[in-house]
Amino acid sequence: MSSEAQVTRPLIQGPGLKKEGVVVLQSFFIFFFGSIELIFRSGAGIVTGVIVCAVLYGGLRFGRKGTTYVSVVTPPLAFAATVLFYALLRDGIHISRLGIDFIASLASIAPYLLLSAIYGWFVFFNEKAKSKPSKNRL
Repeated sequence: MSSEAQVTRPLIQGPGLKKEGVVVLQSFFIFFFGSIELIFRSGAGIVTGVIVCAVLYGGLRFGRKGTTYVSVVTPPLAFAATVLFYALLRDGIHISRLGIDFIASLASIAPYLLLSAIYGWFVFFNEKAKSKPSKNRL
């Protein structure tokens, strides 16, 4: 009787997110939180930087084997697209203001982008090195 009354939680099927899922989730979270910060603060800052680091880690953690490259490359591109979209909405097609706002937004979270890039590329190259066969075999 106790085995029938026991509630089981559903198990997550599959090994993790595919490349497309990683890209969509990372882009969504960066666009959502980045847009909120850009609208209310008129610039990117610590919230967006932490989100960029968090989605990189999440992509590495929850992605399938072989999605490491996509997990590392997507956050900077998604953030740049978000900033460019917001700058186009705010400034229009005034090249000098658009360029200054775009570069300033990228520079404001540069430490977070740099740290996440270093960590992500380290994981990628480490995974790639471990998958190669050893040359010291006789």
